[in-house]
Amino acid sequence: MKTVTTIEEVRAQVKQWKKEGLCVGLVPTMGYLHEGHKSLIERSVSECDKTVVSIFVNPMQFGPNEDFASYPRDLAADQAVCASAGADLIFHPSVEEMYAPDFCSFVDMNGVTKELCGKSRPIHFRGVCTVVSKLFHIVTPQKAYFGQKDAQQLAVIRRMVRDLNMDIEIVGCPIVREADGLAKSSRNTYLNAQERQAALVLSKAIFLGQSMAQNGERSGKVITDAMRKLISEEPMARIDYVQMVDRDSIEPVDFIEGPVLVAIAVYIGTTRLIDNFVFEK
Repeated sequence: MKTVTTIEEVRAQVKQWKKEGLCVGLVPTMGYLHEGHKSLIERSVSECDKTVVSIFVNPMQFGPNEDFASYPRDLAADQAVCASAGADLIFHPSVEEMYAPDFCSFVDMNGVTKELCGKSRPIHFRGVCTVVSKLFHIVTPQKAYFGQKDAQQLAVIRRMVRDLNMDIEIVGCPIVREADGLAKSSRNTYLNAQERQAALVLSKAIFLGQSMAQNGERSGKVITDAMRKLISEEPMARIDYVQMVDRDSIEPVDFIEGPVLVAIAVYIGTTRLIDNFVFEK
């Protein structure tokens, strides 16, 4: 496994692999890799001949008061995770490599981005779509792997690929959780011991909503109200949203009549965490 920092190097390597008739998988990340990321890499390694992992903290998807500067970074640890998972190449570009000083071309989207995280982070998905589109053009993989924890992002990327006729298969992979239920996240490192314990309220709410749906409850209001009540009982928690939407369109729904996504975003102290479950009737 090797690490490269330029677009030219990635393209040269992928071109050689494709000359050999090999299938290339891409796992786009912002680094500080955990078991969730590792599961994506391992999935790609199991399905593709070669796997590229991009590690790039994308400034375009952070709002003015968000944590771009403090977002955790540890390239050496990331390299170890990638090597242990069987990755073949790490693409670790600088901001300058990805965005020219006069960069002015963006990939934007309506509809799928207006609810959930799109409401509280209005520029976020423009940044996500732009950088992922660039990575797809740079690496030209046959498959790309994304985690279900960022469920809206997964829906957004799938819609972008469909709408722009990109020749790539998007593979969604299950949420990986800690032993106590907390969804793995790079931002979990922001939590102190007391906040880490309080953060379990997210997975407890998810498991509650999931159980209600599995036991026959079909009202979105009944399910989300119960989840809100549980979360509100944790003094350190502040709800951003608890919402039921159509799994694919991310449009709000009142009742479960098809596949739905129930998603939450909650501040524990100053740290914003997300979690979700998908239920298919």
